Amino acid sequence: MRKAGLISLLFFFTTVFSLAQNEPRNEPKHAPSTKEERQRFLALTRKLEQNPLDKSLYAEKTWAKKWLEDIPDINVNICAPILFGLDFVSEQNKYTPQLSYQATFGSAAYIIEHPGKAGDTDAQFLAGVESALKSYSAIVKNDPNAKSKALDALLEKQKQGKLADFVRSASKGCEDKKEGT
Repeated sequence: MRKAGLISLLFFFTTVFSLAQNEPRNEPKHAPSTKEERQRFLALTRKLEQNPLDKSLYAEKTWAKKWLEDIPDINVNICAPILFGLDFVSEQNKYTPQLSYQATFGSAAYIIEHPGKAGDTDAQFLAGVESALKSYSAIVKNDPNAKSKALDALLEKQKQGKLADFVRSASKGCEDKKEGT
């Protein structure tokens, strides 16, 4: 019984090793981003800050999500739920997915607009939260029932000039994670 188990295990690892050798190398899913793609992405991000519920932007949002996942040259660190605060996560706001993606888009827009500061995660996270807060404010204008105590508290911190400190502190709980991984 032991010998059969050992042979099975050896066969398993040999098969896995041979399959791994035949798999293609980890090549990028997409070439580095082009100037036109970056401009398209920036335009969409700004439109979503103004009108995040515009259904005509759905196809563009789908493209942008996939593009961010695939491009090798813009690495966005994901941290939206933590940056919005645990109260926001527990509120179960129906717009959480849109606002989380908007934070990611805002962070990516910062990287595109400030390529020399791509490694400044505090600035990335702050840009992401500010972008999401713009979207949140636009959502609440159209749907007053979408109010979030947690996001209203962040808007108040922003008004008081304390948002950057909050984001810096909250982001300590974030792990580096590229969009889509």
